[in-house]
Amino acid sequence: MTRPDIAVTGLGAATPAGAGVEETWRRVCAAEPTASRDGELAGLPVDFSCRVPEVEVADRARRRQLWRQDRFTRIALAAADEALRDARLDPSSWDGARMGTAVGCSLGGAATWEAEFGRMRREGPEAVSPVVIPRLLPNMAAGEVALALGARGPSMAVSTACASGASALAVARDWLAAGLCDVVLAGGTEAAVTPLVVAGFQRAGALSSRTGDPAAASRPFAADSDGFVMAEAAAVLVLERAADARARGVRPRVLLAGCGTSTDALHPTAPHPEGRFAGLAVIAALADAGLEPRDVDHVNAHATSTPLGDAAEASMIARVFGHGPSVTSAKGVLGHSLGAAGAVEAVLTALSIERSAVPPTANTDAPAPEFDIDLVTKAVREQRVGVAVSNSFGFGGHNVSVVLRAV
Repeated sequence: MTRPDIAVTGLGAATPAGAGVEETWRRVCAAEPTASRDGELAGLPVDFSCRVPEVEVADRARRRQLWRQDRFTRIALAAADEALRDARLDPSSWDGARMGTAVGCSLGGAATWEAEFGRMRREGPEAVSPVVIPRLLPNMAAGEVALALGARGPSMAVSTACASGASALAVARDWLAAGLCDVVLAGGTEAAVTPLVVAGFQRAGALSSRTGDPAAASRPFAADSDGFVMAEAAAVLVLERAADARARGVRPRVLLAGCGTSTDALHPTAPHPEGRFAGLAVIAALADAGLEPRDVDHVNAHATSTPLGDAAEASMIARVFGHGPSVTSAKGVLGHSLGAAGAVEAVLTALSIERSAVPPTANTDAPAPEFDIDLVTKAVREQRVGVAVSNSFGFGGHNVSVVLRAV
């Protein structure tokens, strides 16, 4: 049976570059880093991060619910609202039973965990909020989006660490192909820039220690990269069958042509040094799309600015794509938003296809000499992008690649 074309008809985002897709795209294209000193991390060995600006909630009824939601849920709702407007969908007029939600998240309400535990230690158990559990559960972004929009079809929180946002896209694509629903809001969210989480990553040696120059700390594929910068973000894509979108008078922005997954099964946190098993996910995604590696014009890399991770991905890209497609990473601007990163980067990849433009990799003038990749640096590259791959990799050995192509 032929699988239907799956269209992306709406994009929404809340990132450190701005509360919206256009501002995020503008700052990523301008290579303007967002990392800065973070007062909530004062006194830690790493005291900087990339934070999302406060999102504005226009709906009065929605504002009354903010008290029960952790920040990771609130920014997911903002991204979902923007994506729906972009897709020209009105929740009040749809059949909710045919609408799904798939939202990836790695850590859930980490800020709620820390704040409420501190309150209990200081004031006793009676001081703990009665809504602490629904605030911190990782599935509540998907649940609150469904609740706010009346989406009563399948709903799922996907957790594959830093691949979670991309995993959610793969799940949503399968639902649509199987006919389980007609529209899915899919993406990822994370707001886990907390003292405990940052201290944990720092102790693991994963974070950049450039405390004297936070804006220059995230340096994907650079010879002198020394770790990633913690960030928060959310991104949501509206997915539907392309035929259904056209029937309601909406032209697809791009097509989600294929998804591939694999698992390293090698180490809890470290990738295979040559990205061998990550390459399996890329090949699977291309096979799902009916494409060959030579068909790919552009790769939006996971590239977190960690020496091990960047080296593994660069090796994999050079091996799988011998023809040298353009490569970029947005994490020089946005930092690493963990479970949201794959969805944010899928949004940026879709825009590269639509606008025939590949943003530069901020803070990196050239890739490390041993990396045989065509890394876009310093300025936007005007390039026709017909087919693009977006990679996401996570602790636990999770590898996810998605293939987007022009309509």
